[in-house]
Amino acid sequence: MANAALRLTTLAEELLGAPLPVRLRAWDGSESGPPDAPTLIIRNRRALRRLLWKPGELGLARGWVAGEIDVEGDLYAALDRLAGFIWERGDDDPEDRVHPLRDPRMRSVGRKLVEIAGPWPPPPPPPEETRRRRGTSHTKRRDKQAISHHYDVGNDFYELVLGPSMVYSCAYWDDIPGFTLEDAQRDKLDLVCRKLALREGDRLLDVGCGWGSMAIHAAREYGARVVGVTLSREQAAFARKRIAEEGLTDRIEIRVQDYRDVRDGPFDAISSIGMAEHVGSVRYREYADDLHALLKEGGRLLNHQIARRPEKDEDQYRIDEFIDAYVFPDGELAPVGRTVSILEEAGFEVRDVESIREHYALTLRRWVANLESRWADAVRATSPGRARVWRLYMAASAVSFERNRIGVNQVLAVKTPEGGASGLPARSRTWKG
Repeated sequence: MANAALRLTTLAEELLGAPLPVRLRAWDGSESGPPDAPTLIIRNRRALRRLLWKPGELGLARGWVAGEIDVEGDLYAALDRLAGFIWERGDDDPEDRVHPLRDPRMRSVGRKLVEIAGPWPPPPPPPEETRRRRGTSHTKRRDKQAISHHYDVGNDFYELVLGPSMVYSCAYWDDIPGFTLEDAQRDKLDLVCRKLALREGDRLLDVGCGWGSMAIHAAREYGARVVGVTLSREQAAFARKRIAEEGLTDRIEIRVQDYRDVRDGPFDAISSIGMAEHVGSVRYREYADDLHALLKEGGRLLNHQIARRPEKDEDQYRIDEFIDAYVFPDGELAPVGRTVSILEEAGFEVRDVESIREHYALTLRRWVANLESRWADAVRATSPGRARVWRLYMAASAVSFERNRIGVNQVLAVKTPEGGASGLPARSRTWKG
């Protein structure tokens, strides 16, 4: 096939109605598009069959995970150009769009793409894609399966990506020269402890405790007695080993347990860091009610959670196909305003909301750098496809945070007694207990 890249560029621009923002290199070695742009490489025609079978994000993701699609040059720049290209077209009024099957021009482009793509049918999805899920979402059983898909990838892999801190949530950065990822994660954990006003002997429930970093920091630095819960057996095993090495087994208990099954409250404080994204909209009020019930009067909740921008019509919100299939099955994002409202509906008094959106972009770029610098080790620890999933997911997420398409917020809420005494200092942002 002569000059496949030019043919594909021409068809893509005809279909999208605008110049392609990246350069294209096809399997036959041909290239087309702006010479100074990052290059999107299509290594095999199978990628086109995937796209025709699943147009949009999921088809592209399958080609990427299978190694049939790649990027040469700045991955962030390529993702930014492609995402911006799609994002701008996503603001059109749906009523003004013509269904592709009713548009003769679209049908013509489709027939030409089928000719280029080669023999049908498309190949099966890469093995890293989550299996078809059945039943109601966000039941305890299905949540456990979703958490296992995401976290039981192998602790060795996560150590490569996250570094020594083993904290899998947004760090808290400073402009100090030489400030490292480990410094930023330590400061984030300390910020959470100070917002919760932890003191010697306080009982802390850490919901979604990960590999134990928050529990260790709270016990070691503040003398808290911590219960950490996770649905991942691999996380729990790793956390228990770290806790034993720190000599903190008398202060920390790690359980493989659903937060909905915790019955030994009340706790003086609750931390939920990067966990609430797994809860789901249908369960979020239950989540808020359960945490409210587990706190003592005057106790504090620190809810650290990724948020999306609100939709003009919230009924139009759809879970990201790539993330749902390869990263966080059943994960959902909500606007921060909705999160605050539900916490208040459950009886909490929301006292502070701090956006740290830019901090997550910096964190993700460091994780990507860790992954890229030890790529061969990461592939050995998991699989080539899994490593590619994480590189794409983290780089694309960094761009989304930088462009304010998603954010992350720390919401401090208090189970304020009827008398109204919140227990917070007059100037809360000093975060003195």
